[in-house]
Parts: sequence; structure tokens; C-alpha cells
Amino acid sequence: MAWEYSEKTKRLFLDAVHGKPGTHLGEIENPDGLGEHGSIACGDSLRFTFRVKKNDDPMKDEIVEARYLTFGCTSAIAASEALCVILEARHCTPVEALSITNQDIVDFLEGLPDQKIHCSVMGAEALEAAVFDWAKKRGVHLENLGIDIQEHEKEEEGRLVCKCFSLTEPYIRRKIKELNLRTIPEITAAIKAGGACMNCHHSPGGLQDILDDIWGTREFPIPQVSGELPIFGQGNTVGTLHTATADDSGPTETLSPYQFSKKVEHVLDKYIRPMLQRDGGDVEIVDIKGSLVYVTLRGACSDCVGANATLKMLVEKTLRDKVQTDIRVIQV
Repeated sequence: MAWEYSEKTKRLFLDAVHGKPGTHLGEIENPDGLGEHGSIACGDSLRFTFRVKKNDDPMKDEIVEARYLTFGCTSAIAASEALCVILEARHCTPVEALSITNQDIVDFLEGLPDQKIHCSVMGAEALEAAVFDWAKKRGVHLENLGIDIQEHEKEEEGRLVCKCFSLTEPYIRRKIKELNLRTIPEITAAIKAGGACMNCHHSPGGLQDILDDIWGTREFPIPQVSGELPIFGQGNTVGTLHTATADDSGPTETLSPYQFSKKVEHVLDKYIRPMLQRDGGDVEIVDIKGSLVYVTLRGACSDCVGANATLKMLVEKTLRDKVQTDIRVIQV
């Protein structure tokens, strides 16, 4: 499936990757403000820098140049380019730049697919981090302006809710309120939380619990599960299934190569492929030899710059978590 991007989004992306004069892909040396958001591991990462025309009064500093280094897809690069264009066109101060939202970026791009909204959020977050960096360097006390830097810094130390993308509870709570996110799919589309293994969707203290606490609503009731639950991946021997009771003291049994392959296929179909298909991609098993799983990426994933990260952090990690800890995924 190909994403339906606006002509403006496609033009910004192509101009940027081809280095057309006037585009902003790159990095400012010794910048006045530097901010980062995302990680290579999750497939999207942005390093944003800007330079200001300094004034005797730091509050009157004016952003005159902005650059970015983005590891990500078409929308991530286009959103980063849009952010730089908006900043330079507004001739704004760093503090005024904080008023730029992810919706401003989406509007500038003339829309983004719902599953790509997180790319615009990434740009707005990197800008905010860069402004905080500028404020420290220039001795500007943003807290006196009602901007709480300490609260944002605490987000990095908060309880980890989405382990796949290293997103903490304070950060998730802030974005739910800022972006008026009401459902788990909306959270995933906006900030990627819950977009890989999905274990945080309905776990205690997970995304649904946070939504309930903020909005007082529930997406749908969660059925109570009792009895024994199969848990995979407790041993390092190929083909071991561990059946656990509440105290995790159940017996183990050895799986045949056929049974092992069926477990791999089940996890792939239930957890991994839906996530890739949501972004226009897919994955297929080519062969399984022992604990080696040979796969090929399809659709949007086949030529994505984040393909290696997808294989390691989504495909391989999920199979290791849910089937067996020593599985290796190899792309062919």
C-alpha cells in the first residue's frame, strides 16, 4: 500500500533529499539551540538545530537559520523541512517558536495520513527541546514565563510505559492532553506508543488505564482471563514451550520443528504483520532453520531507510519476547 501524500509533502521531501538550494537538510555548527527527539531504534529520529541573531535582550533573539538531520520516512523528512520553513518565514524569537504545534506542520504539508501524524509531533518536540537548550545557554528563565522546563525533564525519569519506544508515563500523559487523544489507536498514530508489541495497551498502568484516568472513559471492556496461560521464550533451547500458572511453576515440553515454526507464524500474523501493514508494509517468512528465521520485507518496508531497525526492534524483538529468546531474524 502506498501512502497518499499531498503534492506539497512529496515536493518538500524530494527537494530535501536531492539537496535543492533553499532546503534545510543538514546541521548547524555550534548552534544556539539543539534538540533531539525519537531514536534510531524505533525507526524515526530527529536532530534539530537553529541559529539566532542575538540581541542585547535575549528575549529579542531572532531565529534566522534552522537545520535538521532526520532518520525516517518521507513524512518525517517533509515534516522536518516544513518546520524549518515555518520558523524562517515567521522571523520569530525562540520563545515565540514554542507556539508552533504539530498541527501547524500538518497544515503546512496540506495533510498527513493518520498513521504518520507522529512525524509532525516529532518535529514539534525537537523544536521544544532546542528552545530549552537556547534558554539555558542565554540564561533565560522560561519558568518565569509559565513554561515549566523541570516538568519536561522529569518525563525522562518517569515510569516506562511503552518499552518498545521508550516512552514514559509523564510524556504520554502530556501528549494525550495536548493532542486530545481519546483512544489507543489515536495515541499510536500521534506518538507511536503501543505501536510495536502492543503489550502496553491493556496492561496494568498501560495506555488504556492512563486514558481512563485522564478522560474517565474506557475504549472497551477487557475480559477477565483465568486458568493457565501459555508463555513462550522462557528457555534457550529451540522448540521449548513453557506453560505457566499464576506462580509460573508449570511444566515444560519440547516442540517439534513443525510446532516451533507454527508458533513463529502465529506471532508474526497476530502481532507483527498488523503493525507493518498499518504503515503500508509487510513481512513474509522465507525459511526457518533452527532458531534462524529468514524473512523478506514487502511494500513500504522493502525500501525504507529504517528497515534494519524494523527487523531488530519489531520483528526480532517480538519473536524473542513471545516465542524464544535466542531467535535471530535475517533478511533475504
